[in-house]
Amino acid sequence: MKLGLICDGVSRDLAHTLRVMDEFELEYAELQFVGDKEVGDHTQQEIAEIKHLLQAHGKPVSCLSRHIFAGMTTANKPGDNLHNKHMDALKRVIEMAHEVGSPLVRIMTSKKEQILWGNNGAEKWNVAHGAWDTLPPLIAPAVELAKKEGVTLVVETGNGTMVNSNYTARKLIDELNAKDTLKVLWDPANNCWCHELAYPDGYEEVRGGYLGHVHIKDVLVDTPRATLTVKKMGEGQLAKLFQPMADAMRADHYDGVISFESVYHTGDGDFENGFRSCVGLFKSLFG
Repeated sequence: MKLGLICDGVSRDLAHTLRVMDEFELEYAELQFVGDKEVGDHTQQEIAEIKHLLQAHGKPVSCLSRHIFAGMTTANKPGDNLHNKHMDALKRVIEMAHEVGSPLVRIMTSKKEQILWGNNGAEKWNVAHGAWDTLPPLIAPAVELAKKEGVTLVVETGNGTMVNSNYTARKLIDELNAKDTLKVLWDPANNCWCHELAYPDGYEEVRGGYLGHVHIKDVLVDTPRATLTVKKMGEGQLAKLFQPMADAMRADHYDGVISFESVYHTGDGDFENGFRSCVGLFKSLFG
């Protein structure tokens, strides 16, 4: 399958990260932060330099991953100041996507309300009434912009965001009738926080054309203690699920990119060293 890397997980020095990618024969570059700027904030000259580096190393871009809509809440409305700020950033990222040839642009969703739906009394006493209904109107203008610009958006299953599972990601896409323009960016490690089992449960939600991009890392979640630990790949709670996930994607001829997310270190803060300790298993499972 197509393997890549979220580049700034190794280093925000793109030239260095691309050399590391060459060393491990990872083909696709996912860009989030380059230098001291997030994608969408670079000048035309900086974008030209980024494009030159990518071309020199033969690295196509898989996705531009800005934190669009992250930090918004149920109090925000389409067209308010914060929403307009995020939409302006999205326009800049899409412009950059055209420049560097990225087929995908990531979006996030607003902050999570814990209980969105309920039954047998919970619908009265526990549900955050109307919380979910605030989300589709916030995302709809982004979908329309993407259609106009000829790019595909991917919504990440994030920690602490309204879309934090493949179930909620698919529900959002269906409610917007946006399956052709909006896909799921599946981060199964993030989904562990809401206890969505990556395989088979999570994967079944994105079969049939919903899956657009994948992030891979391994974690251990302790929801009661509000603690997340990033683990060396193969030593967290996804360890036994990576192989069936990979097998299912191969069987279904998934043709998107699987990006390794280098957020693990051994306690010394050295993320490149953490990457080097994990990349072999990543390639053997998903390559």
